[in-house]
Amino acid sequence: MERTEVVVVGGGQAGLAMSHCLSERSVDHVVLERGRVGERWRSERWDSLRLLTPNWQSRLPGWRYRGDDPDGYMTMPEVVGFIEGYARASRAPVETGTTVLGVERTPGGYRVATDRGGYEADDVVVATGHCDEPLVPALGARLPGDVLQLVPTRYRNPGQLPEGGVLVVGASASGVQLADEIHASGRPVTLAVGRHLRLPRTYRGRDILWWLDAMGILDDTEEDVYDIDVSREQPSFQLVGRPDHATLDLPRLQERGVRLVGRAAGVEGGAVFFDDDLVARTAAADVKLASLQARIDAFVTAAGWEGRVGEAEPFVPFLWPAPAPEAIDLRAEGIRTVLWATGFRRSYPWLSVPVLDERGEIRHRGGITPEPGLYVIGLPFLRRRKSAFIDGVGDDAAALAEHIAARRARAVA
Repeated sequence: MERTEVVVVGGGQAGLAMSHCLSERSVDHVVLERGRVGERWRSERWDSLRLLTPNWQSRLPGWRYRGDDPDGYMTMPEVVGFIEGYARASRAPVETGTTVLGVERTPGGYRVATDRGGYEADDVVVATGHCDEPLVPALGARLPGDVLQLVPTRYRNPGQLPEGGVLVVGASASGVQLADEIHASGRPVTLAVGRHLRLPRTYRGRDILWWLDAMGILDDTEEDVYDIDVSREQPSFQLVGRPDHATLDLPRLQERGVRLVGRAAGVEGGAVFFDDDLVARTAAADVKLASLQARIDAFVTAAGWEGRVGEAEPFVPFLWPAPAPEAIDLRAEGIRTVLWATGFRRSYPWLSVPVLDERGEIRHRGGITPEPGLYVIGLPFLRRRKSAFIDGVGDDAAALAEHIAARRARAVA
């Protein structure tokens, strides 16, 4: 049984940022990673995927993008290289190929069991991230057995799909990208639309995330929002990272021939049923987008930036989606694949500490759990709206490392 001050579970960007900040404070620690550094970027992303955030926004403590395309969007191999470079530069004490089997309380702190031995530590930081297990609704169990069901972490490219139509469920970032790519391969695609946040890739000559960054929206804290739980449950931005900086949203998908339907609500006898809510969903997204554009325009005026950025662009609503069926017989329409782009849930079967709520999520306040010495990082809106971004984990890691260091100082005093 090895002894260390802190065990960090997870070797992605959150765990490495945590490691860097602990090292800055001379806190002894180890980072345990079940696979390779940045494993999920390597093995759980489709071939054509690029970051949704521009390269300049790839910022970690002591590390940032150093390439010659700051306004571009990294491919997955480039992201892996970026994270690997960070691990090397920060000399992170990462133990790869080490699966955590259990974390439990002891009188002096925590005991962490792995498939390669155990650790005793004063503190544990859970840095396994928010993209843990793909969430598949219960209605998936009622689909016909001859329909291929996939989740984004298992999808690689259209070539792995059987011939025939595809139903993509979920219209956030992953859903719209996959619907577009699969449709471009020649397969008929139906996209089931739930809650979504429609955004243009650029506005007034700048990337939309440049505006959110400049205006401080991504730095919003719990005190800046009406309901933190609602904010944490927001769908991901409906964005795509492409060399041409193109916008991808529902109006464009419909123009290209993707059929839009309402939220998937049930399955019976080989038929999938949809809510009659497509117009309401798209209208709600339009209201939020119009509000954001107006907020940006007001910000430009207040900052005296007129003439320094592009002209204000008219808001173009998605006036009326095409009539949508309320049910589809999969066999009759030749739909042989259902792709669930319905988000993720977290799973901690190895965590034997009473910090999980009724949904299985870790209870915390800014990453600090009710159990002294147990922390979490990398979750949506942990401390700020950008907490789940590569650009957001650094500030959270610094705050948690400071809390750990102060806790240790009190224990020694």
